[in-house]
Amino acid sequence: MRIPLFLFLLVLCATARTAEPSDFVGLWGNETVSGPLLPGVLTVDGRQAPWRASVAGVSVVIERDGDVVTFSMPGGQGHFRGRLIGGNIEGFWIQPPGQGLASAYATPLVLPHGEGEIWVARLDPLQDRITQYLQIQRTGESSLKAFLVNPEYNLGRGISYDVHLDGDAIVLTDPNRKGWALNGRLDDESGQLRIDWQGIGVFPFTRRDRDDAIGYYANTPAGSQDVYRVPVPAGDGWTTASLGEVGMQVAPMQRMQQQIESSDTPGPGEPMVHGLLVARHGKLVFETYLHGYSREQAHDTRSAGKSFASLLVGMAVEHGADLSAKTPVQSMFPTNMPLEHMDKDKRAITVSDLMDMSSGLACDDNDSDSPGGEEAMQRQHAERDWYRYTLNLPMVQAPGADKAVYCSAGINLLGGVVRNATGRRLTDLFQDWIAGPMQMRGYHMNLMPDDDAYLAGGIRMRPRDMLKLGQLYLNGGIWNGQRLVAQRWIDASVARHATFGPNHDYGFAWHLHAFRVDGHDYRSYSAEGNGGQFVIVVPELDLVVAITAGNYGQFSVWYPLQELVSKYVIPAALQGNVTGDTPAQTGR
Repeated sequence: MRIPLFLFLLVLCATARTAEPSDFVGLWGNETVSGPLLPGVLTVDGRQAPWRASVAGVSVVIERDGDVVTFSMPGGQGHFRGRLIGGNIEGFWIQPPGQGLASAYATPLVLPHGEGEIWVARLDPLQDRITQYLQIQRTGESSLKAFLVNPEYNLGRGISYDVHLDGDAIVLTDPNRKGWALNGRLDDESGQLRIDWQGIGVFPFTRRDRDDAIGYYANTPAGSQDVYRVPVPAGDGWTTASLGEVGMQVAPMQRMQQQIESSDTPGPGEPMVHGLLVARHGKLVFETYLHGYSREQAHDTRSAGKSFASLLVGMAVEHGADLSAKTPVQSMFPTNMPLEHMDKDKRAITVSDLMDMSSGLACDDNDSDSPGGEEAMQRQHAERDWYRYTLNLPMVQAPGADKAVYCSAGINLLGGVVRNATGRRLTDLFQDWIAGPMQMRGYHMNLMPDDDAYLAGGIRMRPRDMLKLGQLYLNGGIWNGQRLVAQRWIDASVARHATFGPNHDYGFAWHLHAFRVDGHDYRSYSAEGNGGQFVIVVPELDLVVAITAGNYGQFSVWYPLQELVSKYVIPAALQGNVTGDTPAQTGR
């Protein structure tokens, strides 16, 4: 006998359970991967004309011009540019911007020559992933609070949200942003908490515990890094050794490990370290990864990548380019480029002025009204040539002032200087001059609208490869016995050229500080990036430290992370391995 529909609905309404606050309390998680759209094995078939490239069920015709090989996938899903070199096809896969990735990225790709005219390689672009953990807690008998943890972009920025419930509906509000809210609903049948993140999309959250919230907790399982272990050799150019072998004591480093793990379940305003590495006497001796990050995972370097810009300038000089720190910037660009606000001050800007952030251009990343601020440049669409956009900025003072003004557009303009001086793409120069010789792998270069590298930061690379940048400078321009840049360029780069304030001078895209430990000032120079990305060199102790973290947009949280060096790393080097511990077996 069939039950009438109205009776069925009456029964359903009578048995439906009203959601209680306890149904919302706890840890919820969501992982959304929206790309890349074309991962997998890429095959180039050149057995007959026209050559074809195929991946993930898509096949396209390849364009050839001598040794140059290019092809594009339909729907703007990516394209390849490269050339035949020694029988192989070497170049870059260019993936378009995605849901979380704001720019296009270039990933180096080598297709080895196989049998006949066949080339095969795995296409492994940067994953477009957004991970979110939502912690909802009781703050009283009837009130709830919530905070969001997002390792990739720090969505939520450590905000403590007020929680408002109405049956199965939930609203998260920010006490400091009137009218702003996240709306969600609890689906009792599926157990999902569906949150509408304004401007991004609706994300289904599911309940999590420690075993399936790897990016939320510092370590899974808890205490899994209680014992210091010598870093694993990985065939990437690093010689590994124990702390004791390089005269460092284990105990201070273990205390540091404890501190960076202390925010095991990070709340608003707490640091979230993703990785920390230490090299001494040219050997990698300490390496730890937390919150779901790992050795081979490329990390966003943010502005720590700026130091590669000045390095490329020095390398261009080394390779014979007609260029120096004193070269007028305007002379490196086409004379027929129409420029605005031209005067003697703008004509006087030198390459050095760009590198030490004293150009005098109306460019201040810390001023939301500055026309040359990084966000202002990247969000506008009227001028897609970012070099011309920067050169068209008005002047606010004469170049060469002692006071530095933080200007990402000026550092990026160095890319145009290098590209015009060499006649080559920046992506190719980075691979040939830096990544190749320094055995870097798995990196992804963020691009400008013209498909070439953006040099003001944002390259994604393995922390081990970030650490190599500091080691190269500490070695005076030499990596594993090969000179890549002149000693004089290294010396000039880490010398004081301008200042940001007390204990914060600036070289050629390097920050200059001093760590005071036991009454002594240890001079240091560092590459620094938003969120807690550091490459720190302490020459007096032959130390290089790399830190990666996820506190983007929280300067007061991430900037003090460098104090880990003065509190633990330097003391470990000063004390030496005096305890006689066997490092690989020493517990806390």
